[in-house]
Amino acid sequence: MPTTRARRVLAVAATTGLAALAAIPSATAAAGARAAADPVTVSVTLTGPAGVIFDGEVTTTGHVVTPLTGGARLCDGTNLGANPAAGATPTAALDDAADAGGFDWDGVWYASFQDYLVTSIDGFTQDADHFYEISVNGAATLVGGCQQLLDEGDEVAFTWTEIG
Repeated sequence: MPTTRARRVLAVAATTGLAALAAIPSATAAAGARAAADPVTVSVTLTGPAGVIFDGEVTTTGHVVTPLTGGARLCDGTNLGANPAAGATPTAALDDAADAGGFDWDGVWYASFQDYLVTSIDGFTQDADHFYEISVNGAATLVGGCQQLLDEGDEVAFTWTEIG
């Protein structure tokens, strides 16, 4: 018969194993939910200092985005726990518009926000007096472009904006 210590070790091992096993379906379900986000078609307008860079419809979903130098990162609305389920985001729409329009965009990734600050679109880079404001349906977003979820038909804009 095992000693008391041996029984405790076996009990802890069994409990840990069951807990790990129970977590597997949850992790699989969460991954499935992220992958199951339906694409949406949105209107995207990108405006730089010289005028409109891109104006058109884009069908998008949350995905890994690829800025010019900022490093590819997941941008699906679940960033920093902003939403429980994945979906299309303004930055994912920008990424798809860049692919469709044949231009680059860039941004700085902030790990603490799990989001980008878009710094350049089609070679027009922010400066001390200007930045790219993100808006959805005419209202500035209150969260980052990888955290804001989009709905079918939304109007997304990245607009060269004067600071101050």
